[in-house]
Amino acid sequence: MLIGKELSYRYNPKHEWILRDLSVAIAPGKVVGLMGPSGFGKTTLGKLLAGYLKPTKGSVTINHQPFPLRGYSPVQLIFQNPELTVNPRWRIRRILQEGHNPSPDFMEALGIHKDWLNRYPHELSGGELQRIAVARVLNSSTRYLIADEVTAMLDANTQALIWQAVLHYARTYEVGLLVISHEQMLLNRLCDHILDLTQKTTHDRVASGVRPN
Repeated sequence: MLIGKELSYRYNPKHEWILRDLSVAIAPGKVVGLMGPSGFGKTTLGKLLAGYLKPTKGSVTINHQPFPLRGYSPVQLIFQNPELTVNPRWRIRRILQEGHNPSPDFMEALGIHKDWLNRYPHELSGGELQRIAVARVLNSSTRYLIADEVTAMLDANTQALIWQAVLHYARTYEVGLLVISHEQMLLNRLCDHILDLTQKTTHDRVASGVRPN
């Protein structure tokens, strides 16, 4: 289980708290939604859970153990803008192989065409490149996936294609999934549980119905 316990974060002691005493638990195979408007710390929480940021207070563990210091991280984060996360000098085939070699069936499920593999990132549309970003991290070493507004700028057909493939993968291989979005209708369709960052009625807010010990 991926657990963020009593997480608080601010960039330095002079800044306001971005997150304060927030606990999140994501079980294998479960889909947890994270909702809130811009400026409420959704992306910050995703970065904390994926190890991109270190909490000012609190801890993040996987099965009660700290993140591995080396090698491939079992928690992968997909951002809204895929062009910022790939090497523009690499062809798509090399970008995919940086993570693994996706199966032909999974490539087909994401609508990835073989002729894309010899192209460079700038030769693909945003929706096409986002499919590559998804395919790159969904492999046997990924146990938790954090999707930060990954389909917010895409057309309805591409959104449906990506979420169908991601949800099928998560359910089949028991990958825990955190879906970050400001769209409640999307989260209602996708998620088992939803954490709303605008709700400040409790000191310790816990997603997925599991309270960390």
